[in-house]
Amino acid sequence: MHRTKKSRQSMFSLFCRDNRNKECPHFRSRYSEMAERPEDLNLPNAVITRIIKEALPDGVNISKEARSAISRAASVFVLYATSCANNFAVKGKRKTLNAGDVLSAMEEMEFQRFIAPLKESLEVYRREQKGKKEARKDKDKKADSEEQDKSREEENDEDDERMEEEEQNDDEEVDN
Repeated sequence: MHRTKKSRQSMFSLFCRDNRNKECPHFRSRYSEMAERPEDLNLPNAVITRIIKEALPDGVNISKEARSAISRAASVFVLYATSCANNFAVKGKRKTLNAGDVLSAMEEMEFQRFIAPLKESLEVYRREQKGKKEARKDKDKKADSEEQDKSREEENDEDDERMEEEEQNDDEEVDN
């Protein structure tokens, strides 16, 4: 089900006009009730500033007002994308949003050009997570191996001590 450009614009205007508009299905969720002020829905300024600086060429500045507008627009986009992704999770009778839900939401929101880069980023993320998991496993195996080696050394030391005691006892018996 694809929304038309007009319906998408009207949803965005609902987001921008009144963050507590009960007519908008995207604000019937529990998340909208958590925000007491419109500013609570904005992303952190430091994050927005960093993203903007990385996107702009050197020497280009941005006003505080423009940064605030971009921050608000980014927050609206995140809320809208989350709401659309949540619809896919609900249709799947799940309470947890997954990457597939987000990709489906991007398509529904008519942001097809983001799907390929998002899939690439998702693959990179999954590879990194797999690498971290394998590194953790290797570390745990190494720790277990070291622990077993230490345990064996302790057992060997105990055996050596026992053998020395037995030799001393044997020597004492021979002397008697």
